[in-house]
Amino acid sequence: MRVLTVNPGSSSLKVSLLDAGDEVLAEDSGGGHEMAGLVARLPRPDAVGIRFVHGGTDFTEPVRVDEKVTARLRELADLAPLHQPASLRALAEITGVLPDVPAVACFDTAFHATLPDAAATYALPREWSERFGLRRYGFHGLSFSYAVRRAGEMIGADPAALRMVVCHLGAGASLCAVAGGRSVDTTMGFTPLEGLVMATRAGSIDPGIPLWLMKHGIAPAEVNDALERDSGLRGLTGTGDMRRVRERAAEDDRAALAALDVYHHRLRACAAAMTASLGGLDALVFTGGIGENDPAVRLRLAEDLAHLGTRVDPGRNAAADGDTDVTAAGAAVRTLVVAAREDLEIAAGCPEVPAAASPARRREVVHKV
Repeated sequence: MRVLTVNPGSSSLKVSLLDAGDEVLAEDSGGGHEMAGLVARLPRPDAVGIRFVHGGTDFTEPVRVDEKVTARLRELADLAPLHQPASLRALAEITGVLPDVPAVACFDTAFHATLPDAAATYALPREWSERFGLRRYGFHGLSFSYAVRRAGEMIGADPAALRMVVCHLGAGASLCAVAGGRSVDTTMGFTPLEGLVMATRAGSIDPGIPLWLMKHGIAPAEVNDALERDSGLRGLTGTGDMRRVRERAAEDDRAALAALDVYHHRLRACAAAMTASLGGLDALVFTGGIGENDPAVRLRLAEDLAHLGTRVDPGRNAAADGDTDVTAAGAAVRTLVVAAREDLEIAAGCPEVPAAASPARRREVVHKV
């Protein structure tokens, strides 16, 4: 059984072909215009799994795609304008090349379907919430779900027995408080705009700001574009690339130094809030492009949360490559780096994938194509 996984992100596209044992037979990262040619060159899959950021309240588990599902996914596109259109384009391209292969939509919002009402509810007029579905949905659920299971394996404990704060830090970024193996709080909300400072998104701001701007002549579309594409690190420094920000900070660039302070102020506050939702912390888990590859971000957050028991080993943290335990000796809280494997979550969501394929048996053999 072969499953083709398609993962459009806000700044990337990842395509992987996995076999029944979750070995990666082929993978590629590139623009959507390359995907049809790539798929045509690969062995024919038995199923295709596609990541969709937003499933609303309609989709809380993977679903076989048909015309009705596709129509509803289009309706949800304005809630995730950087991602949903890309996933819809990928779906159209894949079904054009493989019209007879079952396509399954897997949702980032699904992992957060367990949010308690207190965490999911906005203090808005009830009529609005019921009419428009205004609630906190949460995102990055495929990444969180895998990271939780993998962290349990690394610690040697049932994830259901651990209180974890999982940090998915990349171009898009969010945190998740996990108790009993389930999401109980998260930083993103109705859309992926809420929460942390990101590459191009502002994260949480006073809701009066966009209202004030529109009152003073800034068009709603311009406000939306600025909050989605020209804010965050890009708004503060001119670039959304954390590597460039850090390079400039090393050269004492004042804007870059200030941006890192803003980034970490929000990250520290949100991580502490997630811990408060859990009533304590057993594991701090980093994943995503920045979470996996920027040891300075991990070190600074661990130091910021030291009063909660987090400490990292400087050597292991600096040398971390893939799944790594970077906990300092004697630390009360385990700090882990988990390589993001959303492809495994997507494949696991396809009904055609045998139940015997479990995270514990998963291996990776990568051939670039």
